[in-house]
Amino acid sequence: MTEHRSGFASFVGRPNAGKSTLTNALVGTKVAITSSRPQTTRTVVRGIVHRPDAQLILVDTPGLHRPRTLLGERLNDLVKSTWGEVDVVAVCFPCDQKIGPGDRFLVAELAKVRGSIKIAVATKTDLASGERIAEHLMDIAEVGRQNGIDWAEVVPVSAVADDQVQLLADLLVALMPEGPPLYPDGELTDSPEEAIVGELIREAALEGVRDELPHSIAVVVEEMGLREGRPEDKPLLDIHASVFVERDSQKGIMIGHKGSRLRTVGTAARTQIEAMLGTPVYLDLRVRVAKDWQRDPRQLRRLGF
Repeated sequence: MTEHRSGFASFVGRPNAGKSTLTNALVGTKVAITSSRPQTTRTVVRGIVHRPDAQLILVDTPGLHRPRTLLGERLNDLVKSTWGEVDVVAVCFPCDQKIGPGDRFLVAELAKVRGSIKIAVATKTDLASGERIAEHLMDIAEVGRQNGIDWAEVVPVSAVADDQVQLLADLLVALMPEGPPLYPDGELTDSPEEAIVGELIREAALEGVRDELPHSIAVVVEEMGLREGRPEDKPLLDIHASVFVERDSQKGIMIGHKGSRLRTVGTAARTQIEAMLGTPVYLDLRVRVAKDWQRDPRQLRRLGF
């Protein structure tokens, strides 16, 4: 009988390094929100990969960065506490960008963490030439050496082109301790449904807004439940959610001309939520102002940070 392995792996990297896309590719479905904007992930999402020989729990953390707000500091603390609790930390270095100060800062911080195995993942290989990838792999080895980290593995992958994703899964499984499954078969994430719905709404809200908005958006799902009095074969899930911004001028941008922008956000979010939950959804979105919430401890608590 083959032994079963189970454990936790965390993808880390500077914002927009491809961590969430990789998590979704390994799990085989969307559990983490992705956006072309950096700093999209704000919560730690656990995606669960089930295999006959193993269970791999992927912890997707926010990108580590030099914080400018109280929210930024809290997100960094969350990242570092996660690193010490997982079996493997996988650092993502996107191939379409050279290793920069943000990457060096992250690797230096990671070098202080004891106990977890450290591997490097060269992401987004579909955006780089063979020559560029080879150069990138040498740079990754060098940044590890400079910080006293001997990478257990260095793997080039493209989640978008599905290139070497399976190989990465195999390598991660091999580094996990022996043990029984930690989650029931078929469960793909341990995030509550309300949290995932809130993240899908925020993903839709992030698309196409001007540069000043991305970090100012927070979403709270106020109410969520099946509508009463509907026949069993025609359920409807009612979701009432608030999209919070920091200033009145941002509220206008979010709503758009005669509500056009908010309608677009609502349609995009509803489509994603219905696909994930398999139930028709009525989505009611309101835009509210929580002045400078990223810097206010009381408001951060209210918004779930």
